[in-house]
Amino acid sequence: MTTFERMAEQRIAEAIERGELSDLPGAGKPLALDDDALIPEELRLAYRVLKNAGCVPPEIERLNEIRSLRHLLANVDDEAARRRALLRLNLLMAQTSAGRRHGDLRIEQGYCEKIAERLGSS
Repeated sequence: MTTFERMAEQRIAEAIERGELSDLPGAGKPLALDDDALIPEELRLAYRVLKNAGCVPPEIERLNEIRSLRHLLANVDDEAARRRALLRLNLLMAQTSAGRRHGDLRIEQGYCEKIAERLGSS
């Protein structure tokens, strides 16, 4: 253990004794850690920055919309709304599977603009 680690441990122990660390939000609950073990180490920081900035890749946006449309189709009674949702769902499914099939890794211009906008405002 380094000197810095010992100092940190000592200060934490003193804060616990004084009660400064009691009644913290989430006390006694497991930490919600993002599992990024499958992301290459050199990309983890960039992915985390994009995630924290609220930027979502277009593929993930499509998958989220597909999930929402499936939920809508299961619960909608209006036939016109059902037809519109089904058409949109079919289009998104085709776009998603076509991108996977052809290995389309191009970044859409709108996505690049969103990233630049979010990073510029933070």
